[in-house]
Amino acid sequence: MAGAGERKGKKDDNGIGTAIDFVLSNARLVLGVGGAAMLGIATLAVKRMYDRAISAPTSPTRLSQSGKRSWEEPSWLGSSSRLLNQDMKTNLSRSLQTLPTDSSAFEMDLVRSTKQKSSVKRSQVELKKSRLRMSLQEKLFAYYRRKVAIPVEEQARAKQAAVDICAELRGFLRAKLPDMPLREMYLSGSLYDDLQVVTADHIQLIVPLVLEKNLWSCIPGEDTIMNIPGFCLVRRENPEYFPRGSSYWDRCVVGGYLSPRSVADAFEKVVAGSINWPAIGSLLDYVIRPAAPLESLTLEVQYERDRHLLIDFLPSVTLGDTVLVAKPHRLAQYDNLWRLSLRPAETARLRALDQADSGCRSLCLKILKAICKLNPALGRLSASQLTNVILHLAQEETDWSQDVLADRFLQALRGLIGYLEVGILPSALNPKVNLFTELTPEEVDELGYTLYSSLSEPEVLLQV
Repeated sequence: MAGAGERKGKKDDNGIGTAIDFVLSNARLVLGVGGAAMLGIATLAVKRMYDRAISAPTSPTRLSQSGKRSWEEPSWLGSSSRLLNQDMKTNLSRSLQTLPTDSSAFEMDLVRSTKQKSSVKRSQVELKKSRLRMSLQEKLFAYYRRKVAIPVEEQARAKQAAVDICAELRGFLRAKLPDMPLREMYLSGSLYDDLQVVTADHIQLIVPLVLEKNLWSCIPGEDTIMNIPGFCLVRRENPEYFPRGSSYWDRCVVGGYLSPRSVADAFEKVVAGSINWPAIGSLLDYVIRPAAPLESLTLEVQYERDRHLLIDFLPSVTLGDTVLVAKPHRLAQYDNLWRLSLRPAETARLRALDQADSGCRSLCLKILKAICKLNPALGRLSASQLTNVILHLAQEETDWSQDVLADRFLQALRGLIGYLEVGILPSALNPKVNLFTELTPEEVDELGYTLYSSLSEPEVLLQV
């Protein structure tokens, strides 16, 4: 009987021990490391109490000679081991019933824990991006103050020098060539639009030609055999009724079309060859000389010891609503084409958008222009191309407050890379015009590679 009782106690002990081992082995999944440790300590205490209970003698407790229980025996050994054993089983069974036994419950807890970790990781990544964005924002403003912005005094001094030279040139042309049909000359360019960057070093002097409406017409470049949108031919009309010589500008006709190159050459003979610029310069306290041959007639003016200004002399014609300038195509075979003047309209739209919401479009454009001007690898990107990148982005994004300058700057870089990737940058005002048409495929690849390499760390562009 005693052997049977001992075997029965061991069987019960093994069953409870198995249950406890199961609880401990799965507690980490359910409760985590800390919870599992606490449950292990509590369970170990219960198991020790249970072991001592089942090993107690079944006979009534013997009293000591003084009538009291011995200190070596627990105070609860007087109760029946069978009842005690049953109570322990009941309590442990209730504890086990409170734990999830379905595997899906463990899976749900695991998924919930994974989602929480993923959410924490995502928030950490967003916080890191926010800090990087704020860091780039601060660097962009610092770069603008350090490299981009031109002091007001410098701008005023450059404008005054351009005005003085324009007045001298106007007076000379009227005296030397009184029969040349010209409208009033005027100064133009980014310096007058507050979009010039780094230094006040260039400006445009627009010289409008007067053309007879019945003798000249504009042929868009896309309607010619050359198929070049953004450029136009100026054709001489009605030669049978108005023979050659009826218009002053017939002397500049080549192959039936008014040649911008011939017009520029005619002005160059007068401006560079007939005017005594050293004498005028000494009178105005400037140093003036025609610049080395460029794509158009240019005067170089030193108006201070370390300040130089380039004045581009640009003949212009207006036919209806179309304004053209004698800035030839980069490729020599297209030198008979006049360039469509889109810059004034582009600048006016940009200014209107910024004035409507006090936006940072012009600020972002000036930073991009400075980067391209100071980085030789990006020097092929023109102000017109960068302006149209901003105008396209302005159609997609409505928030242009100062706080999102870094975001818009990065978007402009990505947009520019995308345009270079396909080799097409449509004009925001005339989508038929591809502003990359004068870039070679090699130049497009080089520009795209340079910008793409800096996209992961755009601060590099600000260190040039």
